[in-house]
Amino acid sequence: MENFWSLLKRTLGGTHVSVAPKHLTRYCAEQAFRFNERKDDDTARFAETMRNTPGKRLMYRELTA
Repeated sequence: MENFWSLLKRTLGGTHVSVAPKHLTRYCAEQAFRFNERKDDDTARFAETMRNTPGKRLMYRELTA
């Protein structure tokens, strides 16, 4: 747990500099995916993400509502 929390804090402070509280669950979900797939390289993680996206759509107006 401490390892995950440390990685999440570094990601929020480095990669995602401005974090909106309403999107915090999405940031956490992204980091959980990265943590769970940490043994894979970026290419394998990208391929896994693409396999899981068919039929899912996030509209900009839904994201910014």
